[in-house]
Amino acid sequence: KISTSNRLIGFDSPTVWQEFTPLANKYQSVNLGQGFPNWDTPEFIKKALCNAINSNHNQYTRSAGDLSLVNALSKHYSPLIGRTINPLTEITISVGATEGMYAIFQSLINPEDEVVVLEPAFDTYPAHVQMAGGICKFVPLTLTNDSNGKSVWLLDLQKLEEAITPKTKILLLNTPHNPSGKVLSKQELIDISKILLRNPHVIAVMDEVYEKLVYDDKEHIRLASLPGMWERTITVSSSGKTFSATGWKVGWCYGPEELIQPIVLANQWIQYCVSSPTQSALAEIIEEADKPYLNYSSYYQYINKEYQRKRDFLVQTLTNASLTPAIPEGGFFIIADTSAHEIPDSHYLPPGPTGETPVTRDWAFA
Repeated sequence: KISTSNRLIGFDSPTVWQEFTPLANKYQSVNLGQGFPNWDTPEFIKKALCNAINSNHNQYTRSAGDLSLVNALSKHYSPLIGRTINPLTEITISVGATEGMYAIFQSLINPEDEVVVLEPAFDTYPAHVQMAGGICKFVPLTLTNDSNGKSVWLLDLQKLEEAITPKTKILLLNTPHNPSGKVLSKQELIDISKILLRNPHVIAVMDEVYEKLVYDDKEHIRLASLPGMWERTITVSSSGKTFSATGWKVGWCYGPEELIQPIVLANQWIQYCVSSPTQSALAEIIEEADKPYLNYSSYYQYINKEYQRKRDFLVQTLTNASLTPAIPEGGFFIIADTSAHEIPDSHYLPPGPTGETPVTRDWAFA
């Protein structure tokens, strides 16, 4: 028998997707665990891809990113960051944000380097760090109630700084956060920037794929826009959730040349280049998205309000079902408290995905 690499240890463990997605398909139930839009991609987005293909943008393109797309991204983000981003040296394109994160860790992490991660965390983070030979150090977000009785997620900044050691290479932050929906406030980000300034051996990797999905008039603040942080920050985002086209798998990283060029070097040997027609299409889409759309000032305002409407509907539905939600400030997911429900003992008995019995409470509930 041929042994697999130690980099893959634990990767064959069952996941909720392996169990519940086939069950949702079998029983035609609403699948609340899968992170993709179940509505049609807007027509202007589909049309842009057709235009790109019909215009023969179908061959290899520049490894670091098609010129049309990196220029569009520079034009979009430069005002938001408060500096001119060089499209040729400070932006690179990846196969979705997920591959961008993988390339970051492959290009910057050495064996035994540590990465500080907020928990709960998107499950690809530990896998990427493991494959790069690094070690995750987790700092928990704490769910508590504010003075109005509303559930809120708190980040203990003292614990965050205590998790940093001389071996720490990266502080990985996700805002809006998956899966809690927490949006890091400007004050929290200022405090985090001070922690980074006190630890000059650490850089920040900001996963901001839900940047356009911030609700209740809250503001998405980019760490890279704060004083002293551009030089210390790689920001990652993507097109999938914003443009309801998760299957296109186009993401991007931007930051100082010193941090972006190692990603470019790695990706020459990982992906070579990202799909040319989708990059060309997105360059057109990003420009169009700033224009009025339906009855909104822009497509971005439209999609934000649509997601907030859907969030509010699901929050009310969960509340009606005595599943108390922690109302997300942004992002795609909602965490709810199931403790008001008693689960019959019989639900614990059928073996779980690895044959264990009884199963855990969350599995029995689902």
